[in-house]
Amino acid sequence: MSYRPLLNCLTIKKSGIDGLGLFAKENIPSGMEFGISHIKDNRFDNSYSRTPLGGFYNHSNVPNCESYKDGDFIKLKSIKKIGQGEELVSNYWLYKL
Repeated sequence: MSYRPLLNCLTIKKSGIDGLGLFAKENIPSGMEFGISHIKDNRFDNSYSRTPLGGFYNHSNVPNCESYKDGDFIKLKSIKKIGQGEELVSNYWLYKL
């Protein structure tokens, strides 16, 4: 088995929000877990290091995803259905905007 920084249902492309964003390659159900977006490490800003997943989702005040703490990790999951081609967005709470 090889390492994949993103699930097969996700891709990175130009965002209308900011820079590059994370997009659904297929319809995604509510409650889908995407994996670890940040790892606790006090050597980094805000005491977390971003994974490829954490580096590409953008902020929204109307999110379709949620970032949540799970021990030393922050994980990302969908909180509503996300259509094919739709950008995955979460309400940032780790970083000040």
